[in-house]
Amino acid sequence: MGREDRTAWKANYFVRIVNLFDEYPSCFLVGVDNVGSKQMQEIRQAMRGHGEILMGKNTMIRKAIRGHLQKNQTLEKLLPYIIGNIGFVFTNEDLSEIRKKLLENKRGAPAKAGSLAPCDVKLPPQNTGMGPEKTSFFQALQIPTKISRGTIEILNDVHLIKIGEKVGASESALLNMLNIQPFSYGLVVQQVYDKGTIYSPEVLDMTTDELRSRFLQGVINIACISLEIGYPTKASVPHLVANAFKHLLAVAAETDVTFKQAEQVKEYLADPSKFVAVVSASAVPAASTTVAPIAAETKEEKEESDEDMGFGLFD
Repeated sequence: MGREDRTAWKANYFVRIVNLFDEYPSCFLVGVDNVGSKQMQEIRQAMRGHGEILMGKNTMIRKAIRGHLQKNQTLEKLLPYIIGNIGFVFTNEDLSEIRKKLLENKRGAPAKAGSLAPCDVKLPPQNTGMGPEKTSFFQALQIPTKISRGTIEILNDVHLIKIGEKVGASESALLNMLNIQPFSYGLVVQQVYDKGTIYSPEVLDMTTDELRSRFLQGVINIACISLEIGYPTKASVPHLVANAFKHLLAVAAETDVTFKQAEQVKEYLADPSKFVAVVSASAVPAASTTVAPIAAETKEEKEESDEDMGFGLFD
């Protein structure tokens, strides 16, 4: 009876994962290391109405995906990333907002000996509240201390654990004695599957301005390459036209050839004083608008200073 139940459970699991991939066009591939059952329950409650969380053995997930490749070949891109303790978060909503919800459900955790540090751990100068009998413990970790009012005080910033390092037993014991939980764990987004495309979650952090600047930089690079090799593209055509027009103006300036756009240039070359007059006329209004507020401020300051003294200049 148990064997039949197990077989039925597997069949239902395969049906469920296939239905989720058909129903939701996007999902997160998340890591679930160090996430307890209670925290997972809280995450499921927070995601209720926003998405579906699916966990399972990697072998079953791969088998379900391979069995569905005939209908959806893009799922094959997920197979190389189904490694370790992972799960799926399916959603129809904005991926950035769903990722924020997942990050909000992180929980603090102590530094266990032997675990890999997900972040740097630094101790600021502080009074530990411990008695002098613990001095040797700090000396073993090479932490500078002094006795202040009968308790141990840390003198300088201490970089206790570096990211990616294994937490030692001494470091773990010290953090526990100080009642510090330096780490936080939750569902970590490893890859994003969006309508057949897989990309890193860092893409979700990019703003519209950053995308625009990167696009413009790409257009500039294409234009530069096109101009250098003499291959016209949509990015380089405006520059080609502008350069050609400059050459036409140069030819017109050196010869008797003329056209409408070159007449003003020829006029300035024939009489440079006209060009100076135009430049001066455009510069004077700008200067006057700058000087006027300064003069007004100076006059206002003088009037305020006379009023503050309580009498006029000839009183």
